[in-house]
Parts: sequence; C-alpha cells; structure tokens
Amino acid sequence: MGLGEIVSGRCHVPSRRGTPAIMGEPDIFYVCKKNLEDLRQTVKDGKDITQENVRSLADPEDLEDNEELVPVDMRGTGSDFADVDEMVEKLGPKGAVEAFLKARDFLVEAEKDKAEADRTQPMSAKEWREVLQEEDDMLDMEGEEEEALLDDLEGEAGESEFDPDEDDEGEAVEPPEKKAKTG
Repeated sequence: MGLGEIVSGRCHVPSRRGTPAIMGEPDIFYVCKKNLEDLRQTVKDGKDITQENVRSLADPEDLEDNEELVPVDMRGTGSDFADVDEMVEKLGPKGAVEAFLKARDFLVEAEKDKAEADRTQPMSAKEWREVLQEEDDMLDMEGEEEEALLDDLEGEAGESEFDPDEDDEGEAVEPPEKKAKTG
C-alpha cells in the first residue's frame, strides 16, 4: 500500500478526499505517538529520515491494534497536500516528518486553553483503521450514487423512456390501418 492509499485526498481523516479545511476549522490527521516522538529526536540529532520513517508515522496498517495515535492539525504545516505521497514528494522525507511535527505542535498550542475533555483525543491504531474503512465505504457509496445519477442523466439526454411505438407493457404497437379514400 502506498502512502497515497493511506490517505488520498487531503492529508487528514475527517475528509480524506478532496474537501479543503474551512479556514479556522481543524484539519486533523492521526500519527503514531511513539514514532512521532522518536522522529522528533532523530530530527534534533540531525540524522537521516527515510520514506520508511514517514510510513511508520502515517500508516496504521502495520501497527498493533492498541498502539496510540495522536492527532495533528495539518494547518500547522503551512501548506495543503493532496496526500502523504505528495507531501513526501514536495518536502522530502525529512521535510514531511518536520511538517507532521509542526502540525502536532500547532494542535497542542491551539488547544492549550481548552479543557482536557474538549481537546482532540488520541485514538488507537484499531480505531483509526475503522475510521479510514468507514470513510472508504462512504466514498464508495458516494461514487455509486454519482454513477447512478450520471446514468440517469445520460438516459434523459439520450433515449427517452417514452417510446410512442410501444404500449404500456413495452410491446410494439401496430399503427392503425389507413382507410381508403372514397370520393
């Protein structure tokens, strides 16, 4: 699974695909707390960051169900990315990790005056995967609805459901015979 498959669309979960965050509204994404803390130290130490490091941060698939994920607010990155792959492509692995660190710091700072219960809460890797699956399911349903709507519109633009040469049961109707003119 590529990082773009983890989160295609924007770099967050609540609206993973395509809906940009409204100004002032959080753009929340979840990352592995342990890996984020480890990578914070790696960046401080000036060590190399790899794409695998980014994957360990952003991909919940290889994490234990009870692994703690912490929220980050992607507004803190200062940019808008379609997905994690785009983030790595534009910033490189080190820049992507630094962006996640900024996003975490941004959220912590933004919520520092909130009561603990009102802050964006961590979740387990299992919960995160369930959220991702629900969103995929919803997007699949939306895609099917859009296809049905397009099919309906094509039907209206193309053949009409009314065919004057058929009766109500769909059987061909023979035109009445013309009477010979007498005169």
